Amino acid sequence: MELFAVTLSKDWASYIDKLYVKLSFAARDLHRKGHPVRIECDTFKTHTTLRCVAELPEFRLDESGTAVFRMAADTLASYILDEMEPRLLREIITGPYRYTEEEEITSIEQYCKQLLGEPEPSESLPKPRQRTQHKIADALFAYLEEHNRLHLLGFIRFRLADYTSELREVAEYAIDEYIMDMQYQEFISLLKYFVYIQETKIPVAHLMHHGGSDFTMYNEQMKPINTSEFEGFTMELIDKEINFEDMIVSTLISVSPQKIVIHTREPEEQIVKTIMQIFENRAMVCTYCKVCGTVLSGMNKDQSYP
Repeated sequence: MELFAVTLSKDWASYIDKLYVKLSFAARDLHRKGHPVRIECDTFKTHTTLRCVAELPEFRLDESGTAVFRMAADTLASYILDEMEPRLLREIITGPYRYTEEEEITSIEQYCKQLLGEPEPSESLPKPRQRTQHKIADALFAYLEEHNRLHLLGFIRFRLADYTSELREVAEYAIDEYIMDMQYQEFISLLKYFVYIQETKIPVAHLMHHGGSDFTMYNEQMKPINTSEFEGFTMELIDKEINFEDMIVSTLISVSPQKIVIHTREPEEQIVKTIMQIFENRAMVCTYCKVCGTVLSGMNKDQSYP
């Protein structure tokens, strides 16, 4: 007695093996609990079908039907998120958005994973993903109670409208993030070029990082640097649409020190990483020394230090 059949078309054939294994293990667990069913696989030229078959005469639909359909719904929902979703996202990225370069596609897929909050293999699903999986499972359960034929891809595309809409939104946002990151990297490269071609004007600049984007700048004698003495460099010359974090970078390029020492208690702050990225081997981070131990403990920022 066939309880239900799940079909995937030929171009998704490589995905059917894992689904067969998942359903088979789940059916075996049900069998041990007194719900005698098994999974059979039929392969055709255009598609592959997995059939859930009741073992008669032991099987009783009124006693075991709900458990079998719930098992199938939960297994299929997990399978959709774990196995099918990456390809669904790739089809969106390469379809409507027409990305063709593998490097670009892979980068956008990584943004998608971050946005979806996919866990590490040893971790459980984040709560938003759990809710998504439960919604998909409930929709599949309701369908299987009424129908015994399920074309899985068709079900996703036509009966999981909220889910597929969410995937499109995730892909769109990931592409925006990717584009912004590319613009940022181009911007950083241009700044690095300006640093490279510019002659150094002072030997050392000490940056005292007071938190966030709050800095004060001192020379090698630990006296405040008068930036008005140097020819200015403005971000407007590069790209007005780039929202750069802090004009301290513009000031540093204008001052053009041979060496930059960033005194900070927050070396992982983005602005600190950005300065290190732009000035490369000319910049270093100090998390504690005698000078910054005094300055960053709360002394007047405008005070000169011997």
